[in-house]
Amino acid sequence: MEDRPSDISALVRGIRTAVSPFRSTLRELQQRYRDLQDGRVADYIPELATADPAWFGIAVAGAADGQLFEAGNCEQEFTIQSISKPFVFGLALEDHGREAVAARVGVEPTGDAFNSIIKLDEGSHRPHNPMVNAGAIATAALIKGDTHVERLNRLLDMFGRYIGRRPKVDVAVFASERQTGHRNRSIAHLLLNFGMLPPNVEEVLDLYFQQCSILVTTRDLAMMAATLANGGVNPVTGVRALQAEYVQDLLSIMYTCGMYDYAGQWAYDVGLPAKSGVSGGVMTVVPGRMGMAVFSPPLDSHGNSVRGVAVCRELSQRFGLHCFGSAPPADAAQLPWPAHARVTPSAPPA
Repeated sequence: MEDRPSDISALVRGIRTAVSPFRSTLRELQQRYRDLQDGRVADYIPELATADPAWFGIAVAGAADGQLFEAGNCEQEFTIQSISKPFVFGLALEDHGREAVAARVGVEPTGDAFNSIIKLDEGSHRPHNPMVNAGAIATAALIKGDTHVERLNRLLDMFGRYIGRRPKVDVAVFASERQTGHRNRSIAHLLLNFGMLPPNVEEVLDLYFQQCSILVTTRDLAMMAATLANGGVNPVTGVRALQAEYVQDLLSIMYTCGMYDYAGQWAYDVGLPAKSGVSGGVMTVVPGRMGMAVFSPPLDSHGNSVRGVAVCRELSQRFGLHCFGSAPPADAAQLPWPAHARVTPSAPPA
């Protein structure tokens, strides 16, 4: 049987990856930062406390072709948690448009912790942005579907377009979040009181808990980030995951709000759109060039992966990735995707 063009392309990508100095760089970073013992594994959701603090994976995928570079535990599954938030926000935008979504969820940074409820009782009573829990719950309520099952299936199908395969929900984590999510339940009822949620509060919460409990790997997060870097088109499958007009919405909100009350320092040090989750994932987008992902469960006081922040900061500084950076440093030549490259999203295959 003759090789198909896609098989040959995958083989070429594999050879290029194996010999690339960038692969060695990721291995070097994984080896260096695995001894960083700061932070602690999240335990306010009991199932998350079972994670091994030694798990540590780094993956980078190219926006142009999906070429993947990785080091460490990149096949280890974990729940996506808050990294789901910008993608669900994107689906809500596709379902309703910017004006309707903006009536329920704002786009301003809060400076507060991700599970804060203080500012809901001020001003418009609208959550400040979709990256904090209040805004994410309000966003989940906007997902279209006649039944809860239909809405959940639409979410899973949407994530499947970013990843390249349909993911599953970790039932144990979902049950754990549902059983212990009293603070989120109080946020939801406060939103209901202000007219920001429909009466079916428990259904909305179940959908929110389920979206946070979707299983992914570090590779998956890198591909999701690469899809956003590629204008909303998965660079491997060619499938459009998000309408092009809304990609800027997701990247903007990730840049200003994606790292919770650490977002300002992140923008200053790393300078890239990103989103973190309390299971230990950090997903970072370099528009037009690549998607980066790090997974390591120990978290800092903001709820961000300690090793994830350290690795992304070094990658940004070493390779001149900061969106406001000037001349790239000498190490930038190691990157398989040059700084001047502009990705034109490919059309879905016929």
